[in-house]
Amino acid sequence: MAILKLKPEGKEYLWGGTRLLSEFGKEFDGEILAETWELSVHPDGPSRIANGSYAGKTLTDYLDAKGKAAWGTNASHFEEFPILIKFIDAKQDLSVQVHPDNDYALKYEHQYGKTEMWYIVDCDDDATIYYGVKTAVTKEEFDRRIADNTLLEILNKVPVKPGDAFFIEAGTIHAIGAGALIAEIQQNSNVTYRVYDFGRMGPDGKPRELHVDKALEVSNFAPTDKRIAHPHNIATCEYFTVDKLNLDGRYVRRVTGVVTEESFLSVLVLDGSGLIENGMEELAYKKGDSFFLPAGSGTYELTGMGEFLLTYIDDKETFI
Repeated sequence: MAILKLKPEGKEYLWGGTRLLSEFGKEFDGEILAETWELSVHPDGPSRIANGSYAGKTLTDYLDAKGKAAWGTNASHFEEFPILIKFIDAKQDLSVQVHPDNDYALKYEHQYGKTEMWYIVDCDDDATIYYGVKTAVTKEEFDRRIADNTLLEILNKVPVKPGDAFFIEAGTIHAIGAGALIAEIQQNSNVTYRVYDFGRMGPDGKPRELHVDKALEVSNFAPTDKRIAHPHNIATCEYFTVDKLNLDGRYVRRVTGVVTEESFLSVLVLDGSGLIENGMEELAYKKGDSFFLPAGSGTYELTGMGEFLLTYIDDKETFI
């Protein structure tokens, strides 16, 4: 079995919507589905395998059984599987937050930090994100603006449209705005420091916890702009490389690739339908599906009409 179809772990957060249920066909018991962890071995929400001899087991179970050979040689230096992939449906603004780097997170949280990238799958016409600060600020000013509720005045508010992509290094202040549905490829981490939450109350009727002291220690207070313009290669870093692939169903209906021993391949289906094949194995895909091909799977083929994000670990000599 060389193609694993993954069943995600769903997350219900107060800012989430219903599009992952109604448009992407996700299965979930609740009425609000904020996130689906499509490819995850994180203990807070591992994805499960939907086909073959490992059906019903977690991706963690599979990778534990197969060992690091399934990750690929380019990932062999990682102590833990390096990535986590999500769909995120923001009906409301997410909190303004920041993620620590590896050194800080390992010291204080006992897990890795988080560098991530966002691909805007769909969004409202007026959707925006917060992405860093407009101009350089001091730690003291940043702290003061959190305290007096003027933080949004110094943040870089960016209009977004479908197809936009953003690389968000650890330490970058950020927030997904209302009306955005995104695919997120990130380090395998669940560490988030919240600094502003728009005055919302949690399910218990109390303000949600802020993590200001830690955020002040890890944040980058200078502007950053790593919007991604390349139409095919979206991001390359130590933790992941992400390529965009389109089959238009007319001129390009078939694409062939090879999964070598160097890296696994994640195939996230943003839209469309068709077939994914590997050797004698053939599975149908549709919008919202997620597949994992372990390293060394060999030649695969995608046919039909679709839009995909392909994620793998590149050779470290190519990092940017």
